[in-house]
Amino acid sequence: MIRVRNGPNMTFLQTHTRALRELISPTTLPPVVETAAGWPKLTIITPSYNQGDFLERTILSIINQGYPNLEYMIIDGGSTDHSVEVIRKYEKHLTYWVSEKDKGQVDAINKGLARATGEYIAFQNSDDVYFPGTLRRFGQAAQQRPDDILYGDLFMITTDDEVTELLKTTSYSLQCQLLEGMQIHNQSLFFKKSLVDRHGPFDAQFRFAFDYEFITRYTIDGKSTVRKVEGLAGALRVHADAKSSTIATVGVSEHEQIQKTYLAASSLAPTKLSYLWCRMRKILYFATNFDFKYILYRTTR
Repeated sequence: MIRVRNGPNMTFLQTHTRALRELISPTTLPPVVETAAGWPKLTIITPSYNQGDFLERTILSIINQGYPNLEYMIIDGGSTDHSVEVIRKYEKHLTYWVSEKDKGQVDAINKGLARATGEYIAFQNSDDVYFPGTLRRFGQAAQQRPDDILYGDLFMITTDDEVTELLKTTSYSLQCQLLEGMQIHNQSLFFKKSLVDRHGPFDAQFRFAFDYEFITRYTIDGKSTVRKVEGLAGALRVHADAKSSTIATVGVSEHEQIQKTYLAASSLAPTKLSYLWCRMRKILYFATNFDFKYILYRTTR
């Protein structure tokens, strides 16, 4: 990840911090007056459990975008904090919500997938957010070319919504997905409902690396088209109770299991050269975009 802490880069972070905080202000809530005609229907699912301190900001980052053809669901696992109170506050903006005991995050998302009617589906966790303009930009990208999977860059934010870091992605490579791990971040991901219909829902045996598993499963046959959408997208909130903080070791174990399974099912034979290629293709990607500052950071860290 790139840390940009001073000079023009600090201004960059401050600018996007201000934009994000404005988007998630409860006073914004613009009415959707634009017709849904022509815009692809986007389904967003928020799995939720005892994240009431952040949930409102997740909701606002979605409904305040004013996307004209949105299906938004919150699947809460029976929270015992003030999450349900927050959900009820924005109930009129939701297509569906429920608060009941479930088997965890993946089970909650799968409940949403079973109800989803959008052409494209995303899930945004109850402590993460979208940046301003994300939904329209992805909607426009789908209009221009309806690839099966669309994704973008990932930003990191603090508990008080300060933008601190940027993790840039490259064009998708199944080979590098198998060798290096997840190439796409769920906070900035939309995928066609037809992929779920074809390949099935998320695998509930995984608590942490389920996103790595389903992206690999959805793309390993080589039939799915995958495209990066440039620009601001989603943000991962770093805090003590986040899964990335509490069960990181579980994620490592699951990741290794998934990687081993799909490497065995593929014709790929890992070599030092193939690992080197995965590293070099990232440099080539950013070089062709004249992003030499990011290359310097990634190659010297």
